[in-house]
Amino acid sequence: MAGKRLSAAIRRDQLLSAALAEFGRRGFHLTQMEHVAAAAGVSKALLYQHFDSKEKLFAEVARRIVDDLTGRLATSDQEGSTSLERVGGMVSTLFGYATDEPDAWSLIVRHLDKPEVGMELRELREHFGAVAAGLLLSRRRGRLSPEAMEINERRARLLVPLVYGSLFSMISWWLEHPDTSRERAESMALEFVWLGLDRLRAGERLPH
Repeated sequence: MAGKRLSAAIRRDQLLSAALAEFGRRGFHLTQMEHVAAAAGVSKALLYQHFDSKEKLFAEVARRIVDDLTGRLATSDQEGSTSLERVGGMVSTLFGYATDEPDAWSLIVRHLDKPEVGMELRELREHFGAVAAGLLLSRRRGRLSPEAMEINERRARLLVPLVYGSLFSMISWWLEHPDTSRERAESMALEFVWLGLDRLRAGERLPH
């Protein structure tokens, strides 16, 4: 008996959900269109009716991830919050996203620093970099000379990969170690980022 025919919009969402799970599990390069079709329970021909290449399918999946996560980060950045509260909001948002969307998180971790898989994740990396750089600079902005501010901006750009690299690695570790409570893991991540950055912002350096 033939199954109920789905509307184009519902079918597209179904295909994108299946693709997200496959890309998250296998990665872009190992995922084939037949994997996605099988996961969605459709023929490969039907999949190609909606997405004529793996690249376009991945781009659509990535675009949805970027829109969702950047929207969550924007919502967490409340006007009038202190720098510490803003960093805490960013950390909590990332933990929440990894918990709510494990397939999307896996895709991000696999591909965020691999620009060959498309523009969308580069946009996410740049957005996250801008958020992190703003947090690095916000506490001392307005109290520095233009020359000192320029030096701090250059330093912030160098520190951004360390910020998101350490955060993403810790969150991924926590997902694999559920015996550690989220509250404890978030607290450790916030302390690591905030206390380390605070000492750097204050000008502390290792002796040469």
